[in-house]
Amino acid sequence: MPEIEVSTEVRDALAAGQPVVALESTLLAHGLPAPRNREFAAELEQLVRDHGAIPATIAVLDGVPTVGLDDAARDRITDPAATVLKLSVRDLAPATALGHTGATTVASTAWLAARAGIRVFATGGLGGVHRGGDEGSDGFSYDESADLPTLATTPITIVCAGVKSILDVGATLERLETLGVTVLGWQTSDFPGFYLPGTGHQLDWRVEDAGEVAAVMAAADELGTPAAVVVAHPVAQADALDRDLHDRVLADALAAASRAGLRGKAVTPFLLAAFHRETAGASLEVNLAVVRGNAAVAAAVSTAHAGRRHA
Repeated sequence: MPEIEVSTEVRDALAAGQPVVALESTLLAHGLPAPRNREFAAELEQLVRDHGAIPATIAVLDGVPTVGLDDAARDRITDPAATVLKLSVRDLAPATALGHTGATTVASTAWLAARAGIRVFATGGLGGVHRGGDEGSDGFSYDESADLPTLATTPITIVCAGVKSILDVGATLERLETLGVTVLGWQTSDFPGFYLPGTGHQLDWRVEDAGEVAAVMAAADELGTPAAVVVAHPVAQADALDRDLHDRVLADALAAASRAGLRGKAVTPFLLAAFHRETAGASLEVNLAVVRGNAAVAAAVSTAHAGRRHA
């Protein structure tokens, strides 16, 4: 594994104990059209700065894992004409060995951020257990995001809006529990559903502010627990998808996927495409609102954590 390239700004901030927030690059490379992806990349980094932390967008450039992208690197990652792979943890070794450029997923961003010494990461939503996973005996294929096992062994705090309702939310929470990943509800006991503020699945632990999250992080360090801390921050009601529209689109899309005989990992991109199409792009706007909100909370958490270390 080659050495991780950490930008001077991020390296100096970490050395000085200043707050730093890791950001993934898959949304930029694969989730947004150009030129909006480039604009959002700059907007998101500025938002983190405005909330008192240093942004560290992560990607792999010509085989070099890079923490903290400059303008030229962001241009490469967001260029629609460029070949930018989607890299999870399993892809990091071949991508680095063969000199490829790629955007990092939640799992690989968390892993590289932790390796670089970053403790807080903001993203949109976690991956999870796909629907149909509990019906393997009837021919369904079990499929689970690499996010979950990676978080079980990665000591990072990740601020997200739960998981998308297209996944099996209950099974995902069960897996997180089994893997020893702490899940904290940010000012809520209802696990968020990404497009919606809640899913009806109740959480065991709730925090009210960044100071309480930082206290949990400190306790985890003292206890030596190896897993991540997930801060589940619900989308603001004003930014959420209309619930009736959400439920109708999800039901129709699930029925269409069943008729098409889709199974396992083929289901999720089908459902996401249906949401984008049937909501006339509203689901994408919710996605961006979610990431903005999570970045702001992550900056506050990172600041509180840095403050505890200097106290």
